[in-house]
Amino acid sequence: MRKTTVLISVVAVLVAALAILAFPESVAETDQVYSEGNVSWLMVCCALVFMMVPGAAFFYGGMLRKQSMSSIMAQSLVCCGILGLVWFVCGYTLAFGSDGFLIGDWSRLFMEGAVEDASGADISEMEFAMFQMMFAILTAMLMVGAFAERVRFPVICWFLVAWSLLVYVPMAHWVWGGGMFDQLFTVLDFAGGTVVHICAGVSGIAVALYVGVRRDSVRKSRAHNITLAYIGAMMLWIGWMGFNGGSGLYADGQAIRAIMVTNVSAVTAMMVWAVIQYYRTGRVTVLGLITGAIAGMVAITPAAGYVHLWAGLVFGLLAAVVCYTSVSYFHNSRKLDDALDVFAVHGCGGILGAMLTGVFASSEYGPFDGLAYGSLDLFLGEAASVLITLVYCFAVSYAIIAVIGRFVKVRVPSEEETVGPDIAEHGEPAYFN
Repeated sequence: MRKTTVLISVVAVLVAALAILAFPESVAETDQVYSEGNVSWLMVCCALVFMMVPGAAFFYGGMLRKQSMSSIMAQSLVCCGILGLVWFVCGYTLAFGSDGFLIGDWSRLFMEGAVEDASGADISEMEFAMFQMMFAILTAMLMVGAFAERVRFPVICWFLVAWSLLVYVPMAHWVWGGGMFDQLFTVLDFAGGTVVHICAGVSGIAVALYVGVRRDSVRKSRAHNITLAYIGAMMLWIGWMGFNGGSGLYADGQAIRAIMVTNVSAVTAMMVWAVIQYYRTGRVTVLGLITGAIAGMVAITPAAGYVHLWAGLVFGLLAAVVCYTSVSYFHNSRKLDDALDVFAVHGCGGILGAMLTGVFASSEYGPFDGLAYGSLDLFLGEAASVLITLVYCFAVSYAIIAVIGRFVKVRVPSEEETVGPDIAEHGEPAYFN
């Protein structure tokens, strides 16, 4: 029996080898192979970016009091639900339906006409729409951390609906959908320096400014679970491989380089942050290390596909210095409570990254040279896009929460803030011991 099995296996191998030799064209369908590779890669990147949402929930929740853990998880879920539905119904078509100056069109309402099949070396439009949906959900999740523990849950839901349509969708269109930024300026944003990080940071700080600071006893509480924060941060780091690596859309050399430079920036920022923290406080903390790594990834995001690998060292070093300074400033501020360092890391890191893109982008990897290679246009374009993003996202986000505040109470009562949103808002504590 064993000899028969061996004989059959040998015959099968010989037949397969003869088939390959006799019909080489059967394995030379290059376009189909590339198409399958691109489709598979982007689907993996969709999953990686989506994984960043629970990652952010663990990261944020671990840094808050234990009385706020369930509320952060609930907010991550409604970000998925609201942004996912809005994007499916009309967000995608308004962002990418056409190259109108301010907004797209209604040609892809309910994603009708967005086909799922890929041909040649292209990805399908439906897959692209799904990838962009993950970005919309994640941006919302990053934003809510700025005003954690203060805003009533129903208000957050209504705010997310309006914000997704009036802030995120126009930003995505202006930067990636052929809209205003693309038409007016020489500008590059590989994976969301303006659309994701600056937008999330400045929108979050607008709401935080409107609702005011938390009570001193709440604001000064220590992170309740460093382990959860670490797990969440590492999920974000892993997810960033798809966040930046997938933003070129194809499984090619640009994706590999984007992932490599992202990690170079992350580890550089983490180690520089550690040095600064040790110099300033005499110790290095887990929260400091993971925050430094995230700052480095934020900064490199808009440039990941357009710069030399060595530029990751510069991005990471400067990100650590700028974001550490910003975090320290906001922690000591009496008037502005950026609860989870959203503006300090994502906003300031995104601004830095966008401006450095205007300096270090190389036409060897992208369409434009930056200031370091003798071109001023990209640097000026980046500066203009950053300024418009800051003003627009802040003004509209503040207006949205102010309008909502005319009809319903936005902030949780003082006694409920002390008890914590897990019980007061959801009646569901994360821990029972």
